[in-house]
Amino acid sequence: MSELLPDLIEEVISHSELSDSGIGVAAIIAQADEDEMALLLESLPIEQRLSLWQTLPEHKKLDILIAMRGDPREVLVRATEPERWDKLFVGIEAEDLLELADSLPEELVERAYAAMDRVQKQYFTEANQYPEEQVGHWITHDYLVLPLNARVREGIRLIRREMPRHTDVIFLINRFGHFSEAVPISKLYALPEHVPLVDFALHDFPVINATDEGQKVVKDVLYSSYGALPVIDENRKLIGRIDVTTASELSEEYYERQLMASAGMDENEDLFSAVRRSAKRRAIWLGINLLTALLASAFIGMFEATLQQVVALAVLMPVVASMGGIAGSQTLTLIIRGLALKQVTPANTRVLLSKELKVGGLNGIIWAIVIGIVAFAWFGDPLLGAVIAIAIFLNIVAAAFAGVFVPVILVKLKIDPALSGSVILTTVTDIVGFVAFLGLGTILLL
Repeated sequence: MSELLPDLIEEVISHSELSDSGIGVAAIIAQADEDEMALLLESLPIEQRLSLWQTLPEHKKLDILIAMRGDPREVLVRATEPERWDKLFVGIEAEDLLELADSLPEELVERAYAAMDRVQKQYFTEANQYPEEQVGHWITHDYLVLPLNARVREGIRLIRREMPRHTDVIFLINRFGHFSEAVPISKLYALPEHVPLVDFALHDFPVINATDEGQKVVKDVLYSSYGALPVIDENRKLIGRIDVTTASELSEEYYERQLMASAGMDENEDLFSAVRRSAKRRAIWLGINLLTALLASAFIGMFEATLQQVVALAVLMPVVASMGGIAGSQTLTLIIRGLALKQVTPANTRVLLSKELKVGGLNGIIWAIVIGIVAFAWFGDPLLGAVIAIAIFLNIVAAAFAGVFVPVILVKLKIDPALSGSVILTTVTDIVGFVAFLGLGTILLL
């Protein structure tokens, strides 16, 4: 359906049929899975989204809501009649409610919880003991497990009865429920039925702690070569697992959050959210940016007399700011990625800084010469060319320095560098660039 999405959006909005294929919109939607329907609904203006939502089969609605982002999901939650929720909540599992909880009013969370069976209620309660940043909040419970003294016959009987997705091992636990071993399913059929499973268990099978941060776990799971890894609590009790699908979803959500945060926005932002709500959210970062811009302007104001006498400086100022900003953002992006992947540590920060300063110095020299020659050819003043060349070099080097240290310092202060790093970096490069350029201009040109 992904390749048909633009056509479907157009057809739903215009309330017509797909003329090219001869297949009605309703027929295509009926064949779509929950993820595809979620994407289509998020792509529609509010009026058409609500209209299409009312036509969807009741048994699909809960899964569609789970697949949607927070803000567009809330629009549909508010539009669903209270009496329909009891039917929608039939068969709801703990993992589903954990995903929906932030979008539901407290009353609906309680109704969903009441609709769950005893086991699912226990799973939900246990998961809520961990914050969303920790993997214990997102574990799944569909795994194969046997006692430590189980034999091959029990293993074969178990996998014939059920086989959860991404299952390539059976977890073995002791009588206290503690994780002990993992047994590869591929070996079961080659051994006599009376052989104890523990005899061919995998040594040093990787285990995840429930309090581990999500991004650390994503890397552990995706690089483990197994379909899923067991999750244990502080007492080594097996409480669930994280499979490759869940790890991939957590990774995608994280990087989408980082991308949106770099612009001061939320990853749950609705394309068609209310104007006032969108404006309010974005106004905060526009205000922060205004404050930093005013700070940079204050430094420019210190050289007002210089600008009045040398108009060429005012013409060339954007070049200095732009070059520093681009150079700094390149380093900043690299460091933020390294911090996210746990590649940047105090042990290698000095070497990384040295490398980035060398890169900045080399680029600074090259582009200082180029821009200096351009300025000389433009204005016919060799001193002006020298001034902007030196300022460009200093600003690119300063940008490299700030690009390394700004995100590192923000992480130590427990502030997301993706959210505020670019604002701080831009302020640093603007101030350094303007002070260097206008200060040298005052000294050499007046």
